[in-house]
Amino acid sequence: MAVIEAFQHAWKGYKQYAWGHDELKPISKTYSEWFGLGLTLIDALDTMWILGQKQEFEEAKKWVIDELNLGKSVDVNLFETTIRILGGLLSVYNLTGDQVFLDKASELGDRLMPAFNTPSKIPYSDVNIGLGTAHPPRWTSDSTVAEVTSIQLEFRELSRLTKKDKYQAAVDDVMKQIHRLEGKKDGLVPMFINTNSGKFSHLGVYTLGARADSYYEYLLKQWIQGGRKEADLLEDYLQAIEGVTKNLIRKSEPNKLTFVGELSHNQFSPKMDHLVCFLPGTLALGVHHGLSANHMKLAKELIETCYQMYAQIETGLSPEIVYFNLNPHNAKDVEVKPADRHNLLRPETVESLFYMYRFTRDKKYQEWGWEIFQNFNKYTRVDTGGYTSINNVQSSENPEPRDKMESFFLGETLKYFFLLFSDEFNLISLDKYIFNTEAHILPIWTT
Repeated sequence: MAVIEAFQHAWKGYKQYAWGHDELKPISKTYSEWFGLGLTLIDALDTMWILGQKQEFEEAKKWVIDELNLGKSVDVNLFETTIRILGGLLSVYNLTGDQVFLDKASELGDRLMPAFNTPSKIPYSDVNIGLGTAHPPRWTSDSTVAEVTSIQLEFRELSRLTKKDKYQAAVDDVMKQIHRLEGKKDGLVPMFINTNSGKFSHLGVYTLGARADSYYEYLLKQWIQGGRKEADLLEDYLQAIEGVTKNLIRKSEPNKLTFVGELSHNQFSPKMDHLVCFLPGTLALGVHHGLSANHMKLAKELIETCYQMYAQIETGLSPEIVYFNLNPHNAKDVEVKPADRHNLLRPETVESLFYMYRFTRDKKYQEWGWEIFQNFNKYTRVDTGGYTSINNVQSSENPEPRDKMESFFLGETLKYFFLLFSDEFNLISLDKYIFNTEAHILPIWTT
């Protein structure tokens, strides 16, 4: 299968030039470090398992046992470490039952806990896992709203598995605080929250892109994870989707594509991050779990838009950010600014295509995904192993490789491609599992 071959090609580059390091630089055949915790390797563990890459899986597991040092003095980002490493370890523990992964997850959970020692109990962005000290970024005492509200699935699951309440208590407290905070607009939240006061800061700016995106995703997914019992989570989610519909949805010209823009001090901007393409999949997941059919209508319109963000571009790959045209006299719906025309091998559109195909069985979603997959192969594959982000999706002649393979390409993008193209509908059943925001697999709790 083509996706398995792509994974093997990516892994070949990682294993040869970046083994045990965070990220492969496939052009210069070396690696880069972010936290120094084998990020790509851990992000890819459950993908290898699902794709049946048993030998590669065993080699990677041996690295986790022998080499993964969670006691090193290094500053890590709480959110990124939680979704990629803690999520990855919990996922592969749930898939394999192998105790070593739970032991590492629980050690990491303990080492991340100092982040919650703040005046407000809203966690700092950064924690030194070796020293047990935490701090905000150097330039502010704010944390990003998406970051502090997108660690819940993982910490809650860690509590369930270890029977230690402290992890869940810490992240549930964050949600309870945000549930009753002032500064929302129709359920939409600002992008920043102050760790001293526990209040939103930089009020008046609302987006479903970077810094807010996964707040909305995790409202729904926590409600599903907990067995659809926690009414506050559902209430906040439903209110937020109404807020999106009321404030952020517009249609482009000339093709009337439904898109999600941004609001800044009551000024609408037709800017949409590729990250927002998580939304159709999340909406469809909600409908599958019993929410309004209107959400499915919106999901179908938005996934069409996300596909067009690829199809209308020269390489057939989406830029990081697009601007939609609202002027009926312009010929093109999608405009791209030079600063935004990079592609980081992001998963969000493929992720939503997977959900849409699972729930509708409409083959067009597989066909759209296949087009996108082929374009990744055409413009981002590096002959000697690996795939690279590119700087210019508008040039098929020279897409300008950036020399970096993000860990989420293996953790998310290729995993969602594999699941999208598979007609084995019980493979990771969406009645039994949810995916965290890094495509790691966590069980829905049953009493």
